[in-house]
Amino acid sequence: MTAEPSACGYQPVDRLYLWSLLEPVRPVAVGELNLVRSTQGVSLRYFPHWLERGFELSEDLPLIDQQFLPVERNTAVGAVDDARPDRWGERVIRFIDKPPRLSLLEYLYFAGDDRFGALGVSTSAEEYLPRRLGPLPTLQEADQVHELIRKVQDNEPIPAALKRLVSPGATMGGARPKALLDLGGEQWVVKFSDGEPADTPLIEHATMTLAREAQISTASTMAVRLTAGHAIAIRRFDRTAAGRRHCLSAAVALRAAGEQFGYPELAQLLRRKGVAQGNRYSQDMQELFRRMLFNILIDNTDDHEQNHALVMTERGQYELAPAFDVLPSGQALGFQQMRVGEQAADSTLANALSMSSLFALKSDEAAREARAVAQVVSGWKQHFAACGVAAADIELYAEQIDRPFLREQREEAIAEGQSPSRGGTGIAG
Repeated sequence: MTAEPSACGYQPVDRLYLWSLLEPVRPVAVGELNLVRSTQGVSLRYFPHWLERGFELSEDLPLIDQQFLPVERNTAVGAVDDARPDRWGERVIRFIDKPPRLSLLEYLYFAGDDRFGALGVSTSAEEYLPRRLGPLPTLQEADQVHELIRKVQDNEPIPAALKRLVSPGATMGGARPKALLDLGGEQWVVKFSDGEPADTPLIEHATMTLAREAQISTASTMAVRLTAGHAIAIRRFDRTAAGRRHCLSAAVALRAAGEQFGYPELAQLLRRKGVAQGNRYSQDMQELFRRMLFNILIDNTDDHEQNHALVMTERGQYELAPAFDVLPSGQALGFQQMRVGEQAADSTLANALSMSSLFALKSDEAAREARAVAQVVSGWKQHFAACGVAAADIELYAEQIDRPFLREQREEAIAEGQSPSRGGTGIAG
């Protein structure tokens, strides 16, 4: 397929090329990507040299010579689907780049060189030729970036020279406005408020730091003061001083394994594919359990499968990536986005503990984890206040976090020697 070049200089094609950027200075071609018109998806076929010396990008993309086709509409096959921009990125591409065609293949290309993980998309199979935006903005330009994001939201034109300040490919999942910033030579994702009544970025920073108090590994965060309100800066865990890390969302990893989207299923995937050295996989399973407990008690019901990630090691094993996108949803749904236990996605500690053995935990160990997390969450108001969250915002979120459904679960989890009670946490020990 050919077309006249568009204003963005991109000419629609039905084939692009996937590259590995584990070492950005030595990119390696992985295979060809093709538009699948019947499903509006994108397929992958490995190059012969990748079959000889590469690795499977996800379990549903083994090193065999065939064209891998997506099984769901509007998706790319396997790990390639994580290389696409999130919903905010798609919005930026539609508004700023205005490509003449809006297929998934275009979204993969326009996500650019700073996308999540270590995969890149090029117009050439012989040379890595991605879409590049130019130097990233710095912290001093945060207010300017915020103003440009407002222009995108209000459909106002953006000067061509400033388009580089709004990156479409930084993270997975979600429609919250965001951009990439260079802070001291490191890439940080900066997320802005989306018109909510509260200072949501500051609340996210407070929640992430509270999670660390509960012995949960999180991506490093920093509150960024703006002229109006805050943004939250999150250091990328898919980048290192040496290069990039191949990462998979839980959505891609569980789909590739043929499993449903659930915490127990993700824990078992870590048992099977996790790092055995030093019993790392067991530690990751228990860490995942704490995250599930914390999400329940802090009312984070936006804990869907795109908000969990795995990092692939050089040996093809999986490590649990640091937690990200953790904050109260403020919706009082009473259920999580992933399966919790025997009672499906119900947001109760009893449900979480019902399958604790699948997280490499004995019953008494799981009960201790629940008590520890509940004790940390019980001090959320004081912690949020210490982080600078306004009293009005704290009271707004207290309507959900401290409602009887969650408060009573916390109190029962903390109580020593509490006997199992019908409809409660079922914690004893």
